[in-house]
Amino acid sequence: MISLKPKRLDRYIFSRFLVTFCVALVLIIGIVIIFDISEKIDDFVKNEAPLHAIIFDYYLNFIPYFINMFSPLFVFITVVFFTSRLAANSEIIAILSGGVSYHRMMVPYLAAALLISLFSLGLNLFVIPKSNATRIEFEQMYIKKRQNNRTNNVHYQIAPGQFVYVQSFSTWNKKAHKFTLESIEDNKLVSKLSAESATWDSTAGAWRLKNYFIRHYSEGMEDVVESGEQLDTVIALNIKDFYFTEKTVETLSISELNSLIETQKLRGDANVMHAEIEKNTRYALPFSAIILTIMGVALSSKKKRGGIGWNMGLGIGLAFSYILFLRFSQMFVYTGALPPFVALWIPNLLFTVIAGILYKIAPK
Repeated sequence: MISLKPKRLDRYIFSRFLVTFCVALVLIIGIVIIFDISEKIDDFVKNEAPLHAIIFDYYLNFIPYFINMFSPLFVFITVVFFTSRLAANSEIIAILSGGVSYHRMMVPYLAAALLISLFSLGLNLFVIPKSNATRIEFEQMYIKKRQNNRTNNVHYQIAPGQFVYVQSFSTWNKKAHKFTLESIEDNKLVSKLSAESATWDSTAGAWRLKNYFIRHYSEGMEDVVESGEQLDTVIALNIKDFYFTEKTVETLSISELNSLIETQKLRGDANVMHAEIEKNTRYALPFSAIILTIMGVALSSKKKRGGIGWNMGLGIGLAFSYILFLRFSQMFVYTGALPPFVALWIPNLLFTVIAGILYKIAPK
C-alpha cells in the first residue's frame, strides 16, 4: 500500500515544483508585459491614458487574466523542466533505487498540481470576472475606443408568451426605434403594443414610449384599441441587454453567468453560446493542470542523451496543442455540432487518455 504521509522527498519535490512554477510565471509575465507595452504605448499616448490607470486598472488586472489563460502552458513547462533536471542529475534513478515506487513519487507532483488547479479555479470564479470588468473598461476608453453605434433588428422573448422587437437601438442616447411588444396565449396573438420610439428612464427603471398604439385582439369582430403620445411601461428588458458583447460574459460572476444563461435561453437568444462557453471553460481549464502534470512527468522522467532540450521542445508543443485544441473546440459550439459541456471538456478527456497511456509506459 502506498504511504501518503509526507516525507522529506515529498517536501523537496513539492517545493521545487511550486518554486519553479512561480519563477517561470514571473519571467514569462514580465516578457509579455514588455511586449504588450511596446505594442500599445502609441494608444496610451494618443488617448492620454493616466499612468495610474495603466498600472492599476490595466496591467494589474491583465496579470490574473493572462495567468489563467496560459496556466496549462506554465504548468507543463514547469513539470518538464523540473523533472528533466532531476533525470539529468540521476536524482530520479536514486529515488527509484531507494525503494520509492514510481507511483509513490507522483504523489507530491499531484499534490502541487491539485493546489495549482484549485488556485486557478478560485481565480476563474472569484477574481478574474471583477478584474476583467476593470480591464475591459480601460481597453474601451484608451485602447479600443467605444463607438456610438446602433444595434439593429433585436428580437427577444422576455417572458413566456411575450416577444419584443426593436428595429434599431442607439447606444449613445439609449433610445429604441420602432418598438413592438407582442403578447401570445395558446398560440394566439392577444395584444400588440407599437411605439415610434422607446427611451430608457434610469430613474424609474422603465421604458418611456412615444406615440404608442395598443391593439387588444378579441374573439369577436371588434378589437380594443388604445393610443397616446407617451406611456411608461416596465417589462423584463433592461438597458444592459442592448450593450451585450462577447466580452460581457468575461466580467460576470458565476451566479450572474448562470442567471444570464437562464434568461437568454428563455428569450431564445443566440448569444447564449458565449455565456455557456465561458462557464464551461472556467471549470474545464483548471483541471488541465493535473492532466498535464501526469503527462509531463511521464515524458521527462527518463534520462536522455540529448539533455532537457528535447523534453522542453516536446513539452511546449504539447502544451500549445492543448490550448489550441481548447480554443478550436469552441467552434463545435458555434456551429451547433456539440453542446458546450461536451465540446469544452473534450480536450481534457482526450489528453487524459494520452496521459494515461504515457504514464503506463513510463515506469518501464
